[in-house]
Amino acid sequence: MTVRTRFAPSPTGFLHIGGARTALFNLLFARHHGGQYLLRIEDTDRARSTEEAVQQILDSLAWLGLSPDEPPVFQSGREVRHAEVARELLARGAAYLAYDTPEELAAMRAEAEAAKRPFKYDGSRWIGLDLAAAPADRKPAIRLKAPHEGSTVVEDLVQGRVEVRNTELDDMIILRSDGTPTYLHAVVVDDHDMGITHVIRGDDHLTNTFRQCMVYDAMGWHRPRFAHIPLIHGADGAKLSKRHGAVGVMEFEAQGFLPEAVCNYLLRLGWGHGDEEYVPRDRAIALFDLKDVGRAASRMDYAKLTHLNGIYLRAADDARLTEDVLRRLAARGIDYGTLGGDRVRDLMPTLKERAKTLEDLASAAAFAAQEGPPPMDPKAAAQLTPEAKALLADLARFLTDAPWERAELMNWLRDYADVKGMKLGQVAQPIRIALSGSTQSPPIDAVLAALGRTEAMDRILAAIE
Repeated sequence: MTVRTRFAPSPTGFLHIGGARTALFNLLFARHHGGQYLLRIEDTDRARSTEEAVQQILDSLAWLGLSPDEPPVFQSGREVRHAEVARELLARGAAYLAYDTPEELAAMRAEAEAAKRPFKYDGSRWIGLDLAAAPADRKPAIRLKAPHEGSTVVEDLVQGRVEVRNTELDDMIILRSDGTPTYLHAVVVDDHDMGITHVIRGDDHLTNTFRQCMVYDAMGWHRPRFAHIPLIHGADGAKLSKRHGAVGVMEFEAQGFLPEAVCNYLLRLGWGHGDEEYVPRDRAIALFDLKDVGRAASRMDYAKLTHLNGIYLRAADDARLTEDVLRRLAARGIDYGTLGGDRVRDLMPTLKERAKTLEDLASAAAFAAQEGPPPMDPKAAAQLTPEAKALLADLARFLTDAPWERAELMNWLRDYADVKGMKLGQVAQPIRIALSGSTQSPPIDAVLAALGRTEAMDRILAAIE
């Protein structure tokens, strides 16, 4: 048996970080077993589904490296098939026509509420009805006959054995009176036709599973294995929302997180292998097993994600980081030019050592990308005292004849400090402020070498003036 999993989002908004984790688990499980990972866009809610949301989902999955192995299936294009199966169930006697009006259904619910009992649809008046006696002025829905005895059992790969008495199930609608399929019916037909062997989804779908099993059983189809993973909550234990921080996948991209860091973090939310925290994709594929997924809800920790992102940044390719940083600087309106891009590239090995996000990295690199004296932050400007300017003037004369290579520049600065009886930091800090406009920067010898003699001396002279 070839393992086939699927991720099935509804295109009614952005891809939530919880949905991204579900997609990740589906991909890892399929890859671990040498199977296939698919995507189905469940767009049957015509009023709320949008093309923009579909594209945002596809873009988010692509950014995370979670694009499917086959082109996505759109549920809205399969309504003829959904109706066909509903009518087949009707022909088999596993379903029946129900002619209730919305007002009659509302009255049934109100009666159940008044009696303080759960509403359970009773279609006894329609089962076995002679079509000649059917209301001529109403279009019927098709309802599936629920079993009345025994129980429905699901051996969930995460939750374990879960059982529901069949007396708790009612005759659900599978085809509405307007001919459109219901979600619970369409999902089963699609999963069957797509050959899905394992349904891995959030545990908020667990109660749906028992009703969906009725469709599988009535059609005589083999049920897939189910795995319902716990949801992601905020640090306070409440449902994850905007008030906790970013929740949409592309928000994390905008904030400067690397996709591999986000995936690594999501993997560790509810799944674990010993004490391993740093789990790159190939390692995750080798290790992933649903038996290691916990049953308790996970809590989003943005500080931990940021820390992990810093680890991935330091290991990332410098050329890739430079390209992303320059794109972010351009979005800020910084026209860096060829020389500015080269300077950022030269400094990247040292810039990334302190950064936690790509936005941090872009802020740290801005001084190197732009031409001319950088803007001074208030803290740096306060340290540019007359004494500091005098020191810079003396250093400018001293550095005029210095060989402009990083190792040699550091030797010259050390010699200067020794001759003046100063510490190296006392010498480097005024230069750092002049070159970067900040009290923090990469090592000063690296900055001098990256800027080049002309640009560096121009900035020092500008600071003196």
